[in-house]
Amino acid sequence: MTKSRVEAFSDGVIAILITIMVLEFRPPAEPTVSALWAMRFTFLFYVLSFVYLGIYWNNHHHLLHATTRISGAVLWPNLHLLFWLSLVPFVTAWMGDHYFAALPTAVYGVVMLMAAVAWTILQAAIIRHDVPHSKLKVAVGSDLKGKISAGLYVSSIPLAFVHPLIADAIFVAVALIWLVPDRRIESHIT
Repeated sequence: MTKSRVEAFSDGVIAILITIMVLEFRPPAEPTVSALWAMRFTFLFYVLSFVYLGIYWNNHHHLLHATTRISGAVLWPNLHLLFWLSLVPFVTAWMGDHYFAALPTAVYGVVMLMAAVAWTILQAAIIRHDVPHSKLKVAVGSDLKGKISAGLYVSSIPLAFVHPLIADAIFVAVALIWLVPDRRIESHIT
């Protein structure tokens, strides 16, 4: 089966998730600078989650670009990834409402970790489907970047209970690692 339907569906889901996140943004109750300033952390968590969804969207595009065809064995891992990404608006709103609270921050870390695990499963399913001449397998290699990210997410969960800002700094660091599109795939496809 062709990859265009999977790509279009995934693009649509991610676009809806971004829309849901911005709709969760409520304007301040009062028309004052202080009321707007009080929302600064909510806005920062929105920006962080927007960037994460953008990273997944961008890298998903590259991932499917490296794929010639899709099978049912790839559809389910793709849905698994979209499931975890669908929780991003919820955990973003929870962190925004209770910034510097340990549990919402830890749960954000769990969702990010599970999305990373789902990404790894999807990537492996595509590689298994494309074997023996998988361009993606060559491009990804040992996936050190993915392993480092997962390790950082794992550490963010207990560290959220030490101080949520430590976990938040880890989330920003992982986003910065992935902010530039994954050039490994681009370099092996072109």
